[in-house]
Amino acid sequence: MRLTTKGRYAVTAMLDLALHYKDGPITLADISQRQGISLSYLEQLFSRLRKQELVDSTRGPGGGYRLSRDSHEIAVADVITAVDEKVETTRCGGLSNCQDDSQCLTHDLWTELSTQIHDFLMGISLGDLVERKGVQEVAARQHQVEANFAGNTTEVTAVNS
Repeated sequence: MRLTTKGRYAVTAMLDLALHYKDGPITLADISQRQGISLSYLEQLFSRLRKQELVDSTRGPGGGYRLSRDSHEIAVADVITAVDEKVETTRCGGLSNCQDDSQCLTHDLWTELSTQIHDFLMGISLGDLVERKGVQEVAARQHQVEANFAGNTTEVTAVNS
């Protein structure tokens, strides 16, 4: 199975949006800071997510991104697919040309595994992830780090004034 950082980062960024939906539009800079994902990489991902109508964008001051619909209506598999990722376990990418342009002995096994993984990810929404205790704990930790960083910035500004 091959799930690249593109798919992982897209899910992480979308989960960040789901966690912060009450805050209004979220900037990519905020997601970048909280999740440690490069801003330019997020811009590429969000271009694809917007084209697939998973996010809406607002321009100007106070602008940013929001989920285009309720987090319970967006499956993890939808996010991965939106950024042109496939969770594929066959060597041939599902083309049945694995061994000398013919199907290999284990092709059906790996095809079934790919289907199981896809079905699993279709069965989990961003909303489901938001409700998980572990996700809530990480989000709380990130919020605390963000609050501490904001407090330190204020102190540094006051000292430099």
